[in-house]
Amino acid sequence: MKHNQAWERSTPSELKIGLISISDRASKGVYQDEGIPTLQTWLIKAIKNSCALHERLIADESEIITETIIELVDEFCCDLVLTTGGTGPSRRDVTPEATLEAGTRELPGFGEQMRQISLKFVPTAILSRQTAVLREIEGHAALIINLPGQPKAIAETLEGLKDENGKSIVPGIFAAVPYCIDLIGGPYIETNEEVVKAFRPKNAIKK
Repeated sequence: MKHNQAWERSTPSELKIGLISISDRASKGVYQDEGIPTLQTWLIKAIKNSCALHERLIADESEIITETIIELVDEFCCDLVLTTGGTGPSRRDVTPEATLEAGTRELPGFGEQMRQISLKFVPTAILSRQTAVLREIEGHAALIINLPGQPKAIAETLEGLKDENGKSIVPGIFAAVPYCIDLIGGPYIETNEEVVKAFRPKNAIKK
């Protein structure tokens, strides 16, 4: 595959992240999208690496979602793609299916952990269908994760639950992201441990 200019990193440690907010009404301007701003704020707070963010606000249409994920991975070399919205049981919620269509391998543990976190707050968390996949192409691979649509739930699932002293009660899913990116050949991600502590085996930690 020929690499275009969008594949280049400003530094070797730069992390390329795609942010996709999926909402019929927000994409039509009926109301302000809150998904992408919430993700931007949290990522800036949590990640020490420089980040190149590529944002997309799209309708809840399966083909558009799949095409957008593929564009961000194949054309912009994103290491991580986070989607928000469209993961419920209604007929218009097609994000998980569209994500699976773009992926080459599924990582269901991310969705399982997100539901465990959300169940601490609402019993309807069992209705959520979030998942995660890898998309592997020649010379590159990316992790794609479906997140909930509500801003509060986005932060909770990424960061996890903590007690009043800041001690982790339930790990957030982002703790596993840096090592996953390591394993698929992406840049080494360093996090702000006050927000979320990345978990790596001892032999994978860079001094």
